[in-house]
Parts: sequence; structure tokens; C-alpha cells
Amino acid sequence: VLGAVAAVVQTNIKRMMAYSSIGHVGFALVGLAAGSQEGVRGLVIYMTIYLVMNVGAFACILSMRRKDGMVEEINDLSGLAQTRPGMAAALAIFMLSLAGIPPLAGFWGKWYVFKAVIATAVADPMATNYGLITLAVIGVIASVVGAYYYLNVVKVMFFDKPEEEFIAPKTRKLGAIMGIGAALLILFSLPQVNSPVLDYARMAAAALIS
Repeated sequence: VLGAVAAVVQTNIKRMMAYSSIGHVGFALVGLAAGSQEGVRGLVIYMTIYLVMNVGAFACILSMRRKDGMVEEINDLSGLAQTRPGMAAALAIFMLSLAGIPPLAGFWGKWYVFKAVIATAVADPMATNYGLITLAVIGVIASVVGAYYYLNVVKVMFFDKPEEEFIAPKTRKLGAIMGIGAALLILFSLPQVNSPVLDYARMAAAALIS
């Protein structure tokens, strides 16, 4: 929650991403707190998806330059959808997925963590683990707070007036990372895409909790 709250007040997009990372790691550890195989599985799934989201988002940020240097402030993204629609679309996908908006992969990462925690908390009807339920509620609150600053970035890109044109990226590698990452987040709901991740997470959890 502290990471999410600290990220809300940031105007520098890199600092915002850094503080939000604290919240994401804390959220993933909620699955570990469940102390079950499903909890560890949720942790592995979440961190795998988060890696794709974070690398993709930073690829977008690092590829955006103006005449006076790299983009630093969130307001520098004003009107990006009008000047660089492809880049704006890719960054919007990463931001929406980080916010946990369905049906993007970020939503499913949180789903598996929540599912594991709640299942463990109510596994014994005679001894409900209210500590885990409280932890899940805190996680939901942190997710709602996080959604605010991610959606704010999307708002700035698509609804604010452009200030200055961006210089085209000098390398295609960042563009490839953005495109592939965004596609994976969109298509994660498909069994052909998510099966390897789910199978790997299941095996990792079984190896750790045996």
C-alpha cells in the first residue's frame, strides 16, 4: 500500500514506476503468505507477467525522446496518441495491464494470487484465517490506488493536447520488445499463450512445496 500511495504523488514517470514496483512485489508476496502450493503458483505467475509488463513499459519510456533529451515527466506524454499512436497504444496496454484491467494478463496475475489466498483462508470452515482475508482486502485497496496513477498516464496520452513531437527511436529492438510484450499481454487469456506459464508455475510450486 505504501508503494502505491507514494507512486500516486509522483510526476516523474520513472519514479512512479519505481514506487509502483514496490507495490507489485508486495502484492506477489501475498501469494507466498498463503503458504500453499497454489499460493506459490500464483506468485510465479504474477512475477512472470509483471516482468513482461515492466520491461515493456520501460522499453516505451526509454524510447521516447524530445529535442532536449529523454522524457521524464508524466505531462511530457501529453497527446502522445496524436503524435505517436503506435507507441501510445503499446504503453496504454502496459499501463492497463499493470492496473489489472481485464482481460489483460495483469488481471489474471492478480486473479491467481487472490484465488490462492482466499482458498487457503477458507479451507477449514471451522478455522477461517481472517489474517489472510485482511491481507487480500489490503491487496485490493492497493490495486485500486495503483489503477489511478496508471489510468492517469493513459488519460494524459489520449486526452491531453500534445506539447512537442517525439523523436523517432533509433533502434528497432525497443520497438520489437514493445510489440511482442503488448501482444503477449493481450493474448494471455488464450490457452496457447498461457499454458506454458501455468505449467511452469505449477511445476515450480510443486518443487518448492513438497
